[in-house]
Amino acid sequence: MTDRLMDDDYDVVVVGGGAAGLGGALTLARARRSVLVIDSGAPRNAPAAGVHGLPTLDGIAPAEYVARARAEVRGYGAHVVFAEVDAVRRTRDGFTVTTADGRAVRARRLLVTTGLVDELPDVPGLRGRWGRDVLHCPYCHGWEIRDQPVGVLACGPLSVHQALLLRQWSADVTYFAHTMPPSDEDAEQLAAVGIRVVEGVVASLEIAADRLVGVRLGDGTLVARAALAVAPRMVARAGFLGGIGLWPVEHPSGAGEHIPADPYGATDVPGVWVAGNVTDPSAQVGTSAAAGAVAATRINADLVAEATRCAVAARRDPFSADNEARVCASVLGDRRHGL
Repeated sequence: MTDRLMDDDYDVVVVGGGAAGLGGALTLARARRSVLVIDSGAPRNAPAAGVHGLPTLDGIAPAEYVARARAEVRGYGAHVVFAEVDAVRRTRDGFTVTTADGRAVRARRLLVTTGLVDELPDVPGLRGRWGRDVLHCPYCHGWEIRDQPVGVLACGPLSVHQALLLRQWSADVTYFAHTMPPSDEDAEQLAAVGIRVVEGVVASLEIAADRLVGVRLGDGTLVARAALAVAPRMVARAGFLGGIGLWPVEHPSGAGEHIPADPYGATDVPGVWVAGNVTDPSAQVGTSAAAGAVAATRINADLVAEATRCAVAARRDPFSADNEARVCASVLGDRRHGL
């Protein structure tokens, strides 16, 4: 159930309700912070049958995972609403977050965990199989396609790496050169581990009985395959941050765009942290949840430091003419949560 109302202001607004956002929100709520999670309701892994690599939860359906996490977050007093964030702007004491339906809340700090968009190749039949027998992450789906005939659709700088990884799960891996023919060095590596290279553009996927059965080339040749790996261009969902001067940039891997951050999620904009795929395109569910928790600890420490500075200032000069220090300390001290 979605919280019907949002308060006017929060210690932290978390934009994004996936593993990273809920991991961060759980840590912050347990730290007695007032927290709002704004979830667009469009998780990247929605097409997948299960989440893998999570101890005690391996194979859990993505929808069930987030439902459990939301319940835990709400259990500590955090709010969760479903909305699309339209804009963020800087204010004197934090940020104002505005949703597409016109609601606005104030936040002292932001944790952005909006993930990314996979820009898939324009190959007929591919999008409908995404997250099923068309996949991108061997660690997420490799076990499920083990020992099957697997194809790799070469469409990005990570395609050769992807093919070499998949050789760990199957002895029958075919590299479809498509728009990214391998270099001489790459071709030597692929040949050395027994990966066949098929030249020519892929025209479509062949589907029968609701499963992938092959890859059709432009010349009409059908190459039988049970699964196809794709390394899409990955683009951070972060356009709403432009109003505070935070823009996605090219990821060092060349695989797409991300929001840069330090190892703890802090961005170049004071008061804004990021976690999960919006900053780390390769992060899996467990990695993202952990990154959200790490960022949350830094956010809480930052808020504690701010409250302490204000308290010290008020103690030193309780009758300041401009009373800014006293007001700061009073506001922080009167909050339901925090110092």
